[in-house]
Amino acid sequence: MGVLHARKAIMISDDTTQQARQVDHEALRAFVGRKWNDEIVPALTDYIAVPAKSPAFDPDWARNGYIERVVTDAAQWAEQQPVRGLKLEVVRLPGRTPVIFFETAATRSGSVETIVLYGHLDKQPEFSGWRNDLGPWTPKLEDGKLYGRGGADDGYAIYASLTALAALDAQGVERPRCVGIIETCEESGSYDLLPYVDALRERLGKVGLVVCLDSGAGNYDQLWLTTSLRGLVAGDLEVQVLDEGIHSGGYGGITPSSFRIMRQLFERLEDASTGNLLPKGFHCGIPAERLREAEATARILGDDVWKKIPWACGQDGRQVLPTTTDPQEALLNSTWRPSLSVTGAAGLPSLADAGNVLRPRTAFKLSLRLPPLIDAAKAVADLKALLEFDPPYNAKVTFKPDQGAATGWSAPDLAPWLASALNGASQQHYGADCAYIGQGGTIPLMNVLKEGFPQSQFMVCGVLGPKSNAHGPNEFLHVPYAKKLTATVAEVIAAAP
Repeated sequence: MGVLHARKAIMISDDTTQQARQVDHEALRAFVGRKWNDEIVPALTDYIAVPAKSPAFDPDWARNGYIERVVTDAAQWAEQQPVRGLKLEVVRLPGRTPVIFFETAATRSGSVETIVLYGHLDKQPEFSGWRNDLGPWTPKLEDGKLYGRGGADDGYAIYASLTALAALDAQGVERPRCVGIIETCEESGSYDLLPYVDALRERLGKVGLVVCLDSGAGNYDQLWLTTSLRGLVAGDLEVQVLDEGIHSGGYGGITPSSFRIMRQLFERLEDASTGNLLPKGFHCGIPAERLREAEATARILGDDVWKKIPWACGQDGRQVLPTTTDPQEALLNSTWRPSLSVTGAAGLPSLADAGNVLRPRTAFKLSLRLPPLIDAAKAVADLKALLEFDPPYNAKVTFKPDQGAATGWSAPDLAPWLASALNGASQQHYGADCAYIGQGGTIPLMNVLKEGFPQSQFMVCGVLGPKSNAHGPNEFLHVPYAKKLTATVAEVIAAAP
């Protein structure tokens, strides 16, 4: 399997079989609060300072050593945690980013299912526009928010997961067997993770529950359970018409603009006036249950669904408008309908360097978010065929898909025990009912685990609430919310069969 080294097991002596106990909620909150204040916030402060960018954004990741550093730091912290029978190892497959794998045996007699705890340590790139006193690699704790890249997405996951287990063990509360998978390729599409899942499949056991802390929250007032995730196809679309730049005055009108050809290609894909994707194959029916969830969530969040976005001032100083001001439609647009974004460009000089030249080429990075039920592999093939077929003016048009195209995910129906545990924990630690929401992002592992363990349940949650701005400037981790989420995870683990 390529395991280079194993970490020591953490053993807590116990002369008798651990007795089942009810969770002491106050003691749980106190334990979690101390861990976050004394250990997790300092650990995440160090973590944020390391530019451990995902391989897609740091091709020399192995030589640079940033991923290795955050893996080592997290593993060293983890092996010191008072979790009964904890065993941890850093697993390495040749040429792939490393994975932290930990396991701890059940402390409940007769428990046969395994809980999988998932997170990742790799990060998105810097982006621009950070506040003057902030930066992607300069952590700052302010008003309960820990600013910097990666703390909320999703470096905190291993720390919160093991703290939840330690909190239960500290009270002698019985629990099932738990294993953890912490990867370092998620922001690149998790293409390195799938071989690890295959290699570790037997060690995962019979998976009954997957806990993923890499998702979002509609507000900071209650627990939010993610019920769906969109898929993702990304890649580079390039149009080339010349071997070199030529005078725009002398040849404009003879030579077709590469940008105009790019616009024609986009017209095959998108309605420019609405943003709706034109190919029917990129759409799917929305299940009735998801429509009901979106309606309920719209009632909770109201216009905050779109008002929380950092809109610029548009024409005459008025706010730029969203595609829709209907909260339910906005939620469905961002979770169950496809959307296209251009996230990068090449072949375009800066404004200061733009001469009167017809450019040889235009290239865009495309990010196509797919509804949860659309197969990503088919979408890649369909998108490539659509864009490259019969190019205008016989220009050279190429679409090069990125690695790691990911199919979306829709959660199975909640088991009664899990629905009860989630709502009870939300009321206990947030003072409000659990709410349900789809997410527009992608977590490739969820669909893999759903296919591999079709009977498993899923608790997909996260700390990425309003204005936390994952992937963008001024990203932050809402520490008070994260503390409550950690306690909630512990409660759900304790309630698992």
